[in-house]
Amino acid sequence: MPRPRFSIPLLLLTAASLGLTACTTGKTAFYHQEEFSDTSAFSRSFPGSEKAVCEAARRALLGQGYVINKSTDNTLDGNKSFQPASDKHMEIAFHVVCASNGNGKSSTMFASATQDGYGIKKSNSSASLGVSVLGSVSMPFAASDDSMVRVSSETIRSPDFYDRFFGAAERYLLVDVDDDTAPAKK
Repeated sequence: MPRPRFSIPLLLLTAASLGLTACTTGKTAFYHQEEFSDTSAFSRSFPGSEKAVCEAARRALLGQGYVINKSTDNTLDGNKSFQPASDKHMEIAFHVVCASNGNGKSSTMFASATQDGYGIKKSNSSASLGVSVLGSVSMPFAASDDSMVRVSSETIRSPDFYDRFFGAAERYLLVDVDDDTAPAKK
């Protein structure tokens, strides 16, 4: 009894397509990493107004050499540059938002930092110079332009990194003292 001619190739094609389907569905999407849990490395509550808490964050970043790009009573953006090698550049950018907890006595500081990596990209350019006195002689001139291009960008997720930042901010926190608790002046 003869076998059908297309059964083996059809089986192989079906098996290959199922194998490829299994490979593509095995990857986890990035949004599955988001926990949205009650405890987060990205926030900390402090005593004081949102203005006082954001001022503490500003001073903590300035104390570590960050350049403040934008600062309001309740938001702050700053960055710091690093050069780990002659052809690499790294930058950490902080974004801080301070929000009152509604009780008038404390505020929460939300901080998020991203780390961007840059590398040198070389691009060759050339030009020709025609000299009409000599006829149609052209002399090529080559040049190389180097520019920094972003090669990586990632939100810093390390709880230890944020613990150090919040600890530094806490050292700079100036809590408003109520007149009732201040010593009486004579």
